[in-house]
Amino acid sequence: MLNFAWWWVFFVLPLPIIVRLLSKKAQDMPMAALRVPSLRPGDVSEQIQLKQTKIPLLISSLIWLLLVTAAARPQWLGEPVSIPNEGREMMLAVDLSGSMKIDDMQLNGRQVNRLTMTKSVVYDFIQRRVGDRIGLILFADTAYVQAPLTYDRDTVSTLLSEAVIGLVGEQTAIGDAIGLAVKRFDEREESNNVLILLTDGQNTAGNITPEQAKELAISKGVKVYTIGVGADKMLIQSFFGSRQINPSQELDEGMLTDIATSTGGQYFRARNAQELQAIYQQLDALEPIEGETRKMRPLSALFYYPLGAAIILSALWAFVTILVSTFRWFAQRRINLSAQHSNTADAIQATQAAQTNRETK
Repeated sequence: MLNFAWWWVFFVLPLPIIVRLLSKKAQDMPMAALRVPSLRPGDVSEQIQLKQTKIPLLISSLIWLLLVTAAARPQWLGEPVSIPNEGREMMLAVDLSGSMKIDDMQLNGRQVNRLTMTKSVVYDFIQRRVGDRIGLILFADTAYVQAPLTYDRDTVSTLLSEAVIGLVGEQTAIGDAIGLAVKRFDEREESNNVLILLTDGQNTAGNITPEQAKELAISKGVKVYTIGVGADKMLIQSFFGSRQINPSQELDEGMLTDIATSTGGQYFRARNAQELQAIYQQLDALEPIEGETRKMRPLSALFYYPLGAAIILSALWAFVTILVSTFRWFAQRRINLSAQHSNTADAIQATQAAQTNRETK
Protein backbone atom coordinates (compact mmCIF):
# COMPACT_ATOMS: atom_id res chain seq x y z
CA MET A 1 0.00 0.00 0.00
CA LEU A 2 1.29 3.42 -0.99
CA ASN A 3 1.57 5.90 1.86
CA PHE A 4 2.95 9.42 2.29
CA ALA A 5 4.69 10.10 5.60
CA TRP A 6 4.43 13.89 5.17
CA TRP A 7 1.20 14.17 3.14
CA TRP A 8 0.66 17.79 4.25
CA VAL A 9 3.54 18.85 1.96
CA PHE A 10 1.09 18.68 -0.97
CA PHE A 11 -0.49 21.90 0.32
CA VAL A 12 2.45 23.80 -1.23
CA LEU A 13 1.57 22.64 -4.77
CA PRO A 14 -0.36 25.88 -5.67
CA LEU A 15 2.56 28.05 -4.47
CA PRO A 16 4.00 28.75 -7.99
CA ILE A 17 0.54 29.80 -9.25
CA ILE A 18 0.14 32.22 -6.34
CA VAL A 19 3.60 33.68 -6.95
CA ARG A 20 2.86 34.03 -10.68
CA LEU A 21 -0.44 35.82 -10.05
CA LEU A 22 1.16 38.21 -7.58
CA SER A 23 4.04 39.02 -9.93
CA LYS A 24 1.62 39.55 -12.83
CA LYS A 25 -0.44 41.93 -10.73
CA ALA A 26 2.71 43.86 -9.85
CA GLN A 27 3.65 44.12 -13.53
CA ASP A 28 0.20 45.47 -14.44
CA MET A 29 0.59 48.39 -12.04
CA PRO A 30 1.51 51.75 -13.72
CA MET A 31 5.17 52.58 -13.44
CA ALA A 32 7.04 55.81 -14.07
CA ALA A 33 10.09 54.09 -15.45
CA LEU A 34 11.33 54.82 -18.97
CA ARG A 35 10.88 51.84 -21.25
CA VAL A 36 13.59 51.43 -23.89
CA PRO A 37 12.69 49.17 -26.80
CA SER A 38 15.14 46.52 -27.82
CA LEU A 39 17.00 47.12 -31.07
CA ARG A 40 18.12 43.55 -31.60
CA PRO A 41 16.43 41.85 -34.50
CA GLY A 42 14.26 38.92 -33.61
CA ASP A 43 13.75 39.82 -29.91
CA VAL A 44 10.09 40.71 -30.29
CA SER A 45 9.31 37.60 -32.27
CA GLU A 46 11.16 35.39 -29.81
CA GLN A 47 9.31 36.84 -26.83
CA ILE A 48 6.00 36.36 -28.57
CA GLN A 49 6.93 32.81 -29.49
CA LEU A 50 8.04 32.10 -25.90
CA LYS A 51 4.75 33.36 -24.55
CA GLN A 52 2.76 31.33 -27.01
CA THR A 53 4.49 28.01 -26.40
CA LYS A 54 3.36 25.90 -23.42
CA ILE A 55 6.27 23.45 -23.31
CA PRO A 56 8.37 25.31 -20.67
CA LEU A 57 5.31 25.72 -18.46
CA LEU A 58 4.43 22.02 -18.69
CA ILE A 59 8.00 20.89 -17.96
CA SER A 60 8.45 23.24 -15.00
CA SER A 61 5.06 22.16 -13.59
CA LEU A 62 6.03 18.50 -13.89
CA ILE A 63 9.39 19.11 -12.17
CA TRP A 64 7.66 20.97 -9.32
CA LEU A 65 5.13 18.15 -8.90
CA LEU A 66 7.91 15.55 -8.72
CA LEU A 67 9.85 17.57 -6.13
CA VAL A 68 6.79 18.03 -3.91
CA THR A 69 5.97 14.33 -4.21
CA ALA A 70 9.52 13.41 -3.15
CA ALA A 71 9.33 15.83 -0.20
CA ALA A 72 6.11 14.12 0.95
CA ARG A 73 8.18 10.93 1.53
CA PRO A 74 6.26 8.26 -0.38
CA GLN A 75 6.51 4.83 1.24
CA TRP A 76 5.33 1.36 0.37
CA LEU A 77 3.86 -0.59 3.30
CA GLY A 78 4.02 -4.35 2.87
CA GLU A 79 1.76 -6.97 4.36
CA PRO A 80 1.86 -7.38 8.18
CA VAL A 81 4.40 -9.95 9.39
CA SER A 82 4.11 -11.69 12.77
CA ILE A 83 7.21 -11.55 14.99
CA PRO A 84 7.13 -13.82 18.05
CA ASN A 85 8.67 -12.34 21.17
CA GLU A 86 10.63 -15.24 22.68
CA GLY A 87 13.53 -13.42 24.30
CA ARG A 88 14.51 -14.49 27.81
CA GLU A 89 15.25 -12.11 30.67
CA MET A 90 17.96 -12.98 33.18
CA MET A 91 19.84 -11.26 35.96
CA LEU A 92 23.42 -12.31 36.66
CA ALA A 93 24.62 -11.82 40.24
CA VAL A 94 28.43 -12.11 40.59
CA ASP A 95 30.30 -12.26 43.90
CA LEU A 96 33.09 -9.65 44.37
CA SER A 97 34.06 -10.61 47.92
CA GLY A 98 37.68 -10.99 49.02
CA SER A 99 37.67 -14.78 48.64
CA MET A 100 37.19 -14.44 44.86
CA LYS A 101 40.90 -13.52 44.55
CA ILE A 102 42.06 -17.03 45.55
CA ASP A 103 44.24 -18.46 42.76
CA ASP A 104 42.82 -21.97 42.58
CA MET A 105 41.61 -21.98 38.96
CA GLN A 106 43.28 -22.94 35.66
CA LEU A 107 42.58 -20.88 32.54
CA ASN A 108 44.40 -21.63 29.29
CA GLY A 109 47.20 -23.39 31.18
CA ARG A 110 47.86 -20.64 33.72
CA GLN A 111 46.84 -20.17 37.33
CA VAL A 112 44.21 -17.44 37.82
CA ASN A 113 41.87 -16.34 40.55
CA ARG A 114 38.19 -17.17 40.68
CA LEU A 115 36.95 -13.83 39.40
CA THR A 116 39.20 -13.90 36.31
CA MET A 117 37.96 -17.37 35.40
CA THR A 118 34.35 -16.28 36.04
CA LYS A 119 34.70 -13.26 33.77
CA SER A 120 36.04 -15.40 30.93
CA VAL A 121 33.23 -17.95 31.07
CA VAL A 122 30.40 -15.51 31.76
CA TYR A 123 31.56 -13.31 28.86
CA ASP A 124 31.00 -16.17 26.41
CA PHE A 125 27.65 -16.90 28.04
CA ILE A 126 26.48 -13.30 27.62
CA GLN A 127 27.56 -13.15 23.98
CA ARG A 128 25.48 -16.24 23.19
CA ARG A 129 22.29 -14.67 24.54
CA VAL A 130 21.30 -13.04 21.26
CA GLY A 131 17.82 -11.50 21.59
CA ASP A 132 17.74 -11.84 25.40
CA ARG A 133 17.68 -9.12 28.04
CA ILE A 134 20.61 -9.46 30.41
CA GLY A 135 21.13 -7.61 33.68
CA LEU A 136 24.16 -7.57 36.00
CA ILE A 137 24.29 -7.35 39.81
CA LEU A 138 27.59 -7.17 41.71
CA PHE A 139 27.66 -7.87 45.42
CA ALA A 140 30.04 -8.04 48.38
CA ASP A 141 29.25 -6.08 51.57
CA THR A 142 26.12 -4.95 49.73
CA ALA A 143 24.55 -5.45 46.31
CA TYR A 144 24.00 -2.97 43.52
CA VAL A 145 22.79 -3.05 39.93
CA GLN A 146 25.72 -2.60 37.58
CA ALA A 147 23.58 -3.01 34.43
CA PRO A 148 19.77 -3.11 34.24
CA LEU A 149 17.99 -5.54 31.95
CA THR A 150 19.07 -4.62 28.44
CA TYR A 151 19.63 -6.01 24.96
CA ASP A 152 23.08 -4.38 24.87
CA ARG A 153 25.19 -7.46 25.57
CA ASP A 154 28.46 -5.70 24.79
CA THR A 155 27.87 -3.11 27.51
CA VAL A 156 27.03 -5.79 30.07
CA SER A 157 30.20 -7.68 29.16
CA THR A 158 32.29 -4.53 29.42
CA LEU A 159 30.87 -3.65 32.84
CA LEU A 160 31.60 -7.15 34.08
CA SER A 161 35.18 -7.06 32.77
CA GLU A 162 35.75 -3.76 34.61
CA ALA A 163 34.63 -5.17 37.98
CA VAL A 164 37.39 -5.56 40.57
CA ILE A 165 37.56 -7.45 43.86
CA GLY A 166 36.96 -5.31 46.93
CA LEU A 167 35.03 -2.67 45.00
CA VAL A 168 32.18 -2.82 47.53
CA GLY A 169 33.84 -4.60 50.41
CA GLU A 170 35.27 -7.98 51.37
CA GLN A 171 32.26 -9.86 52.73
CA THR A 172 29.34 -11.63 50.99
CA ALA A 173 25.75 -10.34 50.97
CA ILE A 174 23.93 -13.15 49.17
CA GLY A 175 20.54 -12.20 50.62
CA ASP A 176 20.84 -8.61 49.39
CA ALA A 177 21.74 -9.77 45.88
CA ILE A 178 18.65 -11.99 45.65
CA GLY A 179 16.41 -9.31 47.12
CA LEU A 180 17.68 -6.68 44.68
CA ALA A 181 17.09 -9.01 41.72
CA VAL A 182 13.54 -9.73 42.91
CA LYS A 183 12.88 -5.99 43.11
CA ARG A 184 14.14 -5.47 39.57
CA PHE A 185 12.00 -8.29 38.22
CA ASP A 186 8.97 -6.95 40.08
CA GLU A 187 9.26 -3.70 38.08
CA ARG A 188 8.63 -5.56 34.81
CA GLU A 189 5.19 -6.68 33.70
CA GLU A 190 6.31 -9.72 31.70
CA SER A 191 9.39 -11.72 32.59
CA ASN A 192 10.48 -15.29 33.17
CA ASN A 193 12.17 -14.07 36.38
CA VAL A 194 15.41 -16.05 36.28
CA LEU A 195 18.36 -15.18 38.51
CA ILE A 196 21.78 -16.81 38.10
CA LEU A 197 23.79 -16.26 41.28
CA LEU A 198 27.51 -17.08 41.38
CA THR A 199 29.39 -17.10 44.67
CA ASP A 200 32.24 -18.88 46.44
CA GLY A 201 31.29 -18.48 50.09
CA GLN A 202 28.49 -18.03 52.57
CA ASN A 203 26.30 -15.12 53.58
CA THR A 204 28.30 -12.90 55.95
CA ALA A 205 26.78 -9.43 55.40
CA GLY A 206 23.72 -7.59 54.17
CA ASN A 207 20.37 -6.42 55.44
CA ILE A 208 18.41 -9.46 54.23
CA THR A 209 19.13 -13.03 55.28
CA PRO A 210 19.20 -15.79 52.67
CA GLU A 211 16.03 -17.27 54.20
CA GLN A 212 14.17 -13.99 53.85
CA ALA A 213 15.43 -13.53 50.32
CA LYS A 214 14.32 -17.06 49.46
CA GLU A 215 10.79 -16.43 50.73
CA LEU A 216 10.69 -13.17 48.80
CA ALA A 217 11.78 -14.92 45.60
CA ILE A 218 9.16 -17.64 46.06
CA SER A 219 6.37 -15.10 46.60
CA LYS A 220 7.36 -13.17 43.45
CA GLY A 221 7.91 -16.25 41.29
CA VAL A 222 11.65 -15.72 40.79
CA LYS A 223 13.57 -18.84 39.80
CA VAL A 224 17.11 -18.83 41.22
CA TYR A 225 19.99 -20.87 39.79
CA THR A 226 22.96 -20.91 42.17
CA ILE A 227 26.58 -21.73 41.26
CA GLY A 228 29.23 -22.51 43.84
CA VAL A 229 32.73 -21.62 42.56
CA GLY A 230 36.01 -22.91 43.94
CA ALA A 231 38.38 -25.87 43.77
CA ASP A 232 38.26 -28.75 46.29
CA LYS A 233 42.03 -29.19 46.45
CA MET A 234 44.91 -26.74 46.40
CA LEU A 235 48.59 -27.10 47.19
CA ILE A 236 50.24 -24.33 49.21
CA GLN A 237 53.88 -23.91 50.14
CA SER A 238 54.88 -23.47 53.78
CA PHE A 239 58.03 -23.62 55.92
CA PHE A 240 57.52 -27.36 56.36
CA GLY A 241 56.92 -27.98 52.63
CA SER A 242 53.81 -28.19 50.50
CA ARG A 243 50.49 -29.27 51.89
CA GLN A 244 47.02 -29.75 50.46
CA ILE A 245 44.03 -27.72 51.62
CA ASN A 246 40.39 -27.24 50.65
CA PRO A 247 40.02 -23.58 49.56
CA SER A 248 36.23 -23.97 49.32
CA GLN A 249 35.58 -25.12 52.86
CA GLU A 250 33.57 -21.95 53.60
CA LEU A 251 31.23 -22.53 50.66
CA ASP A 252 27.71 -23.00 52.04
CA GLU A 253 26.42 -25.56 49.55
CA GLY A 254 23.44 -26.45 51.74
CA MET A 255 22.14 -22.89 51.72
CA LEU A 256 22.70 -22.50 47.97
CA THR A 257 20.99 -25.82 47.24
CA ASP A 258 18.00 -24.90 49.43
CA ILE A 259 17.54 -21.53 47.70
CA ALA A 260 17.73 -23.09 44.25
CA THR A 261 15.40 -26.04 44.84
CA SER A 262 12.86 -23.96 46.79
CA THR A 263 12.50 -21.46 43.96
CA GLY A 264 12.33 -24.04 41.17
CA GLY A 265 15.94 -23.66 40.09
CA GLN A 266 19.02 -25.84 40.45
CA TYR A 267 22.35 -25.73 42.25
CA PHE A 268 25.60 -26.30 40.31
CA ARG A 269 29.13 -26.86 41.52
CA ALA A 270 32.01 -25.40 39.48
CA ARG A 271 35.44 -26.66 40.57
CA ASN A 272 37.22 -25.54 37.41
CA ALA A 273 36.70 -23.59 34.21
CA GLN A 274 35.47 -26.64 32.29
CA GLU A 275 32.72 -27.36 34.81
CA LEU A 276 31.62 -23.72 34.86
CA GLN A 277 31.50 -23.70 31.07
CA ALA A 278 29.35 -26.84 31.08
CA ILE A 279 27.02 -25.24 33.65
CA TYR A 280 26.39 -22.22 31.47
CA GLN A 281 25.77 -24.48 28.50
CA GLN A 282 23.05 -26.18 30.56
CA LEU A 283 21.62 -22.79 31.44
CA ASP A 284 21.41 -22.01 27.71
CA ALA A 285 18.71 -24.69 27.52
CA LEU A 286 16.30 -22.78 29.79
CA GLU A 287 12.76 -22.61 28.38
CA PRO A 288 12.25 -19.15 26.81
CA ILE A 289 9.23 -17.06 27.72
CA GLU A 290 6.90 -16.50 24.78
CA GLY A 291 5.36 -13.07 24.96
CA GLU A 292 2.68 -11.48 22.83
CA THR A 293 3.15 -11.78 19.09
CA ARG A 294 4.01 -8.44 17.55
CA LYS A 295 3.03 -7.25 14.10
CA MET A 296 5.43 -5.49 11.78
CA ARG A 297 4.83 -4.09 8.31
CA PRO A 298 7.88 -3.89 6.05
CA LEU A 299 8.49 -0.29 5.00
CA SER A 300 10.25 0.70 1.77
CA ALA A 301 11.12 4.31 0.97
CA LEU A 302 10.18 5.49 -2.55
CA PHE A 303 11.13 9.18 -2.44
CA TYR A 304 14.22 8.68 -4.60
CA TYR A 305 12.08 7.76 -7.64
CA PRO A 306 10.33 11.15 -8.05
CA LEU A 307 13.46 12.96 -6.86
CA GLY A 308 15.62 11.19 -9.44
CA ALA A 309 13.05 11.86 -12.18
CA ALA A 310 12.98 15.57 -11.28
CA ILE A 311 16.78 15.79 -11.37
CA ILE A 312 17.02 13.99 -14.73
CA LEU A 313 14.24 16.07 -16.26
CA SER A 314 15.81 19.31 -15.00
CA ALA A 315 19.20 18.31 -16.38
CA LEU A 316 17.72 17.43 -19.80
CA TRP A 317 15.74 20.66 -19.96
CA ALA A 318 18.81 22.71 -18.99
CA PHE A 319 20.87 20.91 -21.65
CA VAL A 320 18.25 21.56 -24.34
CA THR A 321 17.95 25.22 -23.29
CA ILE A 322 21.72 25.74 -23.42
CA LEU A 323 21.92 23.96 -26.77
CA VAL A 324 19.13 26.10 -28.30
CA SER A 325 20.61 29.30 -26.88
CA THR A 326 24.02 28.42 -28.26
CA PHE A 327 22.57 27.67 -31.69
CA ARG A 328 20.68 30.96 -31.70
CA TRP A 329 23.79 32.87 -30.64
CA PHE A 330 25.84 31.41 -33.48
CA ALA A 331 23.01 32.05 -35.92
CA GLN A 332 22.66 35.66 -34.79
CA ARG A 333 26.43 36.14 -34.93
CA ARG A 334 26.48 34.76 -38.47
CA ILE A 335 23.70 37.16 -39.49
CA ASN A 336 25.55 40.09 -37.93
CA LEU A 337 28.78 39.15 -39.67
CA SER A 338 26.97 38.82 -43.01
CA ALA A 339 25.36 42.21 -42.53
CA GLN A 340 28.73 43.73 -41.59
CA HIS A 341 30.39 42.26 -44.69
CA SER A 342 27.52 43.49 -46.85
CA ASN A 343 27.81 47.02 -45.44
CA THR A 344 31.57 46.97 -46.01
CA ALA A 345 31.15 45.87 -49.60
CA ASP A 346 28.56 48.58 -50.23
CA ALA A 347 30.89 51.18 -48.74
CA ILE A 348 33.78 50.01 -50.97
CA GLN A 349 31.59 50.12 -54.07
CA ALA A 350 30.40 53.61 -53.19
CA THR A 351 33.98 54.80 -52.71
CA GLN A 352 35.06 53.31 -56.02
CA ALA A 353 32.12 54.91 -57.82
CA ALA A 354 32.92 58.30 -56.34
CA GLN A 355 36.57 58.00 -57.38
CA THR A 356 35.54 57.01 -60.91
CA ASN A 357 33.32 60.06 -61.17
CA ARG A 358 36.16 62.38 -60.11
CA GLU A 359 38.54 60.86 -62.66
CA THR A 360 35.98 61.27 -65.42
CA LYS A 361 35.55 64.95 -64.64
